[in-house]
Amino acid sequence: MLVGLYLPRLLPEMTVAIVEAFYPVVGDSLAAGAKILDLSIDLGAGFQQDCPPISHYRLISRENLRLRTINAEPGDALAPGSLIAVFGDDLEPAEIARPLRVAIAGIVSHAGMWSARVRA
Repeated sequence: MLVGLYLPRLLPEMTVAIVEAFYPVVGDSLAAGAKILDLSIDLGAGFQQDCPPISHYRLISRENLRLRTINAEPGDALAPGSLIAVFGDDLEPAEIARPLRVAIAGIVSHAGMWSARVRA
């Protein structure tokens, strides 16, 4: 069975999220609890404030599956609902059966993020 990783709407006001880091590579087996990717969301365009309201999140797998394809890379801006990656076993049909179950954690910015490398 194939399952898809779709970008969830992490905040009601978000229009896009930036892929900051993608941890597995195609062919990797992920255990439940494995980190998949980091995202950042900038709500600065919609609100006036002294500093930009940028938040960072990590998507974590809640399932044991193999990464089949990746449709995004660090630096990509994705809209909610975008297909980010496909996971599944070796022998399954070609259609995505359901979304991947993930956990979401708020994180702090770190040196491995795409935006940290761009600013350096």
